Amino acid sequence: MNEQLHFGDSGEAADLAAFLGRLVHYDRAAAVRLQAGGGALAVFGRPPSFEVLAIRTVRLAAPVTAPLDLTVSAGELLESVDEAAARATVPGAVTGPPWTGVLPPRGGWQQLPGLPGPEAIREAVSGAVAEFRARDEALPPQHRTRSERDRIGREIWSRTLGGTELPLRAAHAAQSLGFLRPIRSTVPPTVPVPGAPDPVALLASGSWLRLRTPYGSVATRRPGQGGGLGALQVRPV
Repeated sequence: MNEQLHFGDSGEAADLAAFLGRLVHYDRAAAVRLQAGGGALAVFGRPPSFEVLAIRTVRLAAPVTAPLDLTVSAGELLESVDEAAARATVPGAVTGPPWTGVLPPRGGWQQLPGLPGPEAIREAVSGAVAEFRARDEALPPQHRTRSERDRIGREIWSRTLGGTELPLRAAHAAQSLGFLRPIRSTVPPTVPVPGAPDPVALLASGSWLRLRTPYGSVATRRPGQGGGLGALQVRPV
């Protein structure tokens, strides 16, 4: 019998289902790597085109009976999520794509300066999307090819965000996956919470960068360290 995961509440289940739904929207055959230990489940996915890893952490109602680490179908996991009951059934393991063997480090993350605020990040992404559409529409018919559109996309999404090394594609991925939506809180945004971490932060560990938000993270390699994920070597994690 496949293991049951019991989430902290129905909201945790709904957020996981939304994340999986977005991954499946981009790739119907998407796989996710699951790692569970203690009272949390980490779900790793790789939406096509963005060249990032997406990470959604889900709070569990009780610790898993044994450490869990396997790759499964995102679609099968999504189908098993029961939001009302706040639970899901772990599907059978699948042979995952190469990226599932290469995950960011678990520790050693340090916050970096220079990241704009959430609204400024959303505006930067919206501006880049508008620029891509305008430049695409301006192409003469004979140049409206996949390779030319890819070239424009690489140029735009490889730009860095604010005063950081983070490529715009990582912020675009975070926005597209629902990680940059307004924060649910009963505390007015003008009232600072002493000792609270920044709601959106840029972290670094070794050759990795991670854009962390309250709803999930996206991770990628630092510029000059292979860029994106394509140059990574597969190794156990």
